[in-house]
Amino acid sequence: MRWKCICAYDGTDFDGWQRQPGGEAVQNYLERALSQIFDQPIQLQGSGRTDAGVHARGQCFHFDADWAHAPEKLIRALHSILPTSLKIHSVKQVSEDFHARFSVTGKRYLYNYYLGRADPIDDRYVWACRDLPLDVEAMQAAADILVGTHDFSAYSASHGKDSDPNTVKTVTRLQIKQSGKHLRLDAEGSGFLYRMVRSFAGALHSVGRGQLSPADIAEILASKERTHRIVTAPAKGLFLDKVFYP
Repeated sequence: MRWKCICAYDGTDFDGWQRQPGGEAVQNYLERALSQIFDQPIQLQGSGRTDAGVHARGQCFHFDADWAHAPEKLIRALHSILPTSLKIHSVKQVSEDFHARFSVTGKRYLYNYYLGRADPIDDRYVWACRDLPLDVEAMQAAADILVGTHDFSAYSASHGKDSDPNTVKTVTRLQIKQSGKHLRLDAEGSGFLYRMVRSFAGALHSVGRGQLSPADIAEILASKERTHRIVTAPAKGLFLDKVFYP
């Protein structure tokens, strides 16, 4: 039996999503809990990685095991073991054709900025931009340039042998929303390269400060080469919001 699961986590205290030797990644916690419940080694497949400090509202994973009870009972069993910073939203039986990674058709990420010094309660989840103000109109103009199908090599970071060989991706939405001192970047597309959304967030912040122009964003995109002019935004402002499937 194959099970599709949606989970959320506060990434602050995890070593990212992917299983780590130290055992402090989200995948480590989930696999330990599942192995305890099923009394056998369970390995899961996630939709993709998130770095240490990155959060998720809708991460998806699947695993294979026989479970004779209702899915809700499995959720309760998991929650009795998992830390409160990790929640299972849903568990659903799916066909063996489903794969949490290879069946993905798109993803949506959110990046949160705060204009000024953030409250301590919010600080774990935002990039506090203390160098006010930011030109939001210029940021959106630059974001519009990045929408579409492009080679995004200039807006990714090297990930060694695990780097995605296909650097051409389609970004369908890149929108800045403001509510008071809160700014949010919504990024949606077919897929994203390693640290691509955080590179977008850092580049747009530089535009907002006047350090880069929308024309610079276009020039860097066309170069297909990473440059020191692109700053990777802090991990803590990023959320994996939703993973899309057919």
